[in-house]
Amino acid sequence: MSNAIDIDFVEMGKKLSLYVDKGRLASAYEVKEAPTLSVRPDASLIKPLSKHTDFEGSFLAVDCSTRTIKRANNWGIYLMRPAYAVVRRRVVDWGFKERIYTVIGDARTRSNFLTDVRIELESQMALELLHPRNERVYYEYGDPRSNYLLLDGGGYFGGERKFRVSLYDRCQEEGLNLLAVCKNSPALVDERGRDFIASVSSMSNRDLWVYHPVKKADKDKALYGDIAVIKLCPGSPHVFRCDIMDYLTKQDVVALLSPLTCISEDPRCLGYPIALFLAHEFSGPSDSMLLSYHDRVEQNLIAEGLLEILKNEERASSFADELHGVRHAYSWEYWNDQF
Repeated sequence: MSNAIDIDFVEMGKKLSLYVDKGRLASAYEVKEAPTLSVRPDASLIKPLSKHTDFEGSFLAVDCSTRTIKRANNWGIYLMRPAYAVVRRRVVDWGFKERIYTVIGDARTRSNFLTDVRIELESQMALELLHPRNERVYYEYGDPRSNYLLLDGGGYFGGERKFRVSLYDRCQEEGLNLLAVCKNSPALVDERGRDFIASVSSMSNRDLWVYHPVKKADKDKALYGDIAVIKLCPGSPHVFRCDIMDYLTKQDVVALLSPLTCISEDPRCLGYPIALFLAHEFSGPSDSMLLSYHDRVEQNLIAEGLLEILKNEERASSFADELHGVRHAYSWEYWNDQF
C-alpha cells in the first residue's frame, strides 16, 4: 500500500466525519451539458490511409479506470487506477498507480468530479512518463516524431474535465505526435442530428481512410486539435474520432495517421489502437484487489467510528442492487464508460 493511499484514507475519514456531523452541504459544482457539434458530411474530405505492417517508433497510451468501493445516495468511495502501455513492435511495457477518492454529493455531482479526477490522473501519468528521467521507458529512437502519445477522449485542454495544458505544451516542445482518440463520440452529429461518424462511414468505399477536418482546432474553446474521423483496419467496421493537435496539422495528416494501422489489427480490439486497448485493460483492477480495498476501507471506517451509520445509508440505497444479486457496488456500478 503506497503512502499516497494512506493519505487518501486519512482524507476519507475527515470527509465522511464531516458528512456525518454536518450532512451533505450544497454543491457548488456546476454541471454543464456537453456541446453538440453539427456538421454536414463532405465526401471530398475523405482521404485514403496507407497500410503499415511495421513501424520503427513507439506508441504510448494512458487511461484511467474508476471503480466504486462503497457508495450511498450522498457519498461514494472510489478506486482510481491510471495505467499506461508502451508498444514497440511486439514488445509491451506497462505500469499503473492507484488512489482512493472520497466524494460527497449526489450521483451527478460525483460523476462530474470523478471525470475531472480521471483526466487529471491521466495527464499526470503522461507527464511523468515524458519526464527526462523516464526517457529509457518511452524513447527508443532519437527522433521524437517517431513516437506517439495517445489519449483516451477528445483533444480538450485547460479547465474542468480537460487535459492539462502543460501536457500539450510538453508534447509540442518535443515534437511528439499527440493524438486523442474517443471510444464513442455522441456529440458529433450531421446536419439532420444523426450520428456523424456513421454518416461518414456510409459515404466511404475505402478500407482505410481519414476524414479531415470535421472541425478545426479552436483554443478559445479549449479544443487544441483538429477533429478527424479515422478507419484503421479493413476487416473492422469500427470508426473513431481522432483529434490531431494543431501543431501537427501543418504536416501531411495521411502520413501522420497511417502508422496507426500497424497497431490496429489485434483481434481483441480490431480497428482500435492496441496501445489504448492495453492501457484500458491494465487500468482495470482484479476483483480480489477490489475486495482487498473494500476491506481496508471498512477497517478505516471502524477505526473512525463511522462504519455502522454509513452502512445504514448504503442499505437505504442498495435494494436495486440486491434484486440483481449484487453484493458489492464494484460488481455493478461503473463510471465514464469503464468498469
